[in-house]
Amino acid sequence: MKLYDAERAPSPRRVRIYLAEKAISVERVPVDLAGGAHLKPDYLAINPRGTVPALRLDDGEVIGDSTAICRFFEALHPDPPLFGARPFDVARVTQWTRRIEAEGYAACVYALRNAAPRFAGRAEPGIWPALPQLPELAARGARMWEAFVATLDERLADSEWVAGDRYTYADITALVTVDFAAMARLALPDGVPHLRRWHAAATARPSATA
Repeated sequence: MKLYDAERAPSPRRVRIYLAEKAISVERVPVDLAGGAHLKPDYLAINPRGTVPALRLDDGEVIGDSTAICRFFEALHPDPPLFGARPFDVARVTQWTRRIEAEGYAACVYALRNAAPRFAGRAEPGIWPALPQLPELAARGARMWEAFVATLDERLADSEWVAGDRYTYADITALVTVDFAAMARLALPDGVPHLRRWHAAATARPSATA
C-alpha cells in the first residue's frame, strides 16, 4: 500500500502522527501541494477529490480521508487503542474529535482560505467550482477560534488528555489543529494555561515530529 502525503498540510500530518504512535510503517509518496500536483490528472486518477492524504491499498482501493485511513489501521492494529477501548471511551473520543474538527479545525480553514491570496477562488480544499473568498468567513473563523480554545482549555482543566486519562486520536486531532492555527494567523491567547500544558505534553511526544 502507498500513502499519498504532503509534508506541511495538517490532514496528512494527522495520519503520520497516528502511524508513529502505532509504530506502523507505510510507503509514503509525496504530493507537491505548492506546485498544484493534487489538482492534476495523475493525482486525480488516484483521489478524484483532489485532497491529501490518500491511502492506496494493494488491491487498488483508495481511502481518501485522514480519519478513515486511521480507522482502517485501527481495525488492523487495535493495540494500543487510539480510538478508545470500551464503548463509552470510543464514544467520547469520537465526540471530541468531531467537535475539534467542527469548531477548531473549521475555524482555521475559514480564517486561512478566506484571507490568504494563494487561495483566491479556492475557498474550500479539493475540487470545486470557483469559490470566492468571503472576508466575513475569515472574521467568523477568528471568532470561532477564540471560543474553541476557551472550551478546550476548560475541558483540559479537568482532564490530562482531551478524551480522558489516555492519549487518543482526539489529542492527535487537537494537536494538528492548534499547530495549523499558526498558519492561519490564529494564536493561542493568554489565559489558557491548561491548553498550554496539554500542548507542551502532546508536542513532547516523539510522534509529534512525524
